[in-house]
Amino acid sequence: MDENTRVFVISMAAELAGMHPQTLRQYDRLGLVSPERTPGKSRRYSMRDVVKLREIAELGVQGVSLEGIRRILELEDHVRRLETRLRELESTLADELLNRPGRRVFAAGSAGDVISMRAGTRTRRSNQVVIWRPLDHS
Repeated sequence: MDENTRVFVISMAAELAGMHPQTLRQYDRLGLVSPERTPGKSRRYSMRDVVKLREIAELGVQGVSLEGIRRILELEDHVRRLETRLRELESTLADELLNRPGRRVFAAGSAGDVISMRAGTRTRRSNQVVIWRPLDHS
């Protein structure tokens, strides 16, 4: 069973969260914790829901209003989704770098510009000799 499996009836979830079942019904109406419904319309809570209920209780003890709690939970969910997306993108980037080794090798060109090169190749160096002579100011 993982933390998202909805197995707890409202009385058990309330007991685990240290709340009255009526409080859970109110939080459901307010959208703070939305349990799944069975075909018979009874609520089923997950362990993640219970943890969220405990967090709501803690925020309430600290004096945060229900609207403030709703906003905090919304932002935490948003951050969680962004972190998941970031991990997906990092994984995709790592896979791409592994599948295309050496595709992004750069060197300085003769004019000082940046040039892209294949892995294992070297830039061609000029073998011209340049002689510098000071200007005669006379």
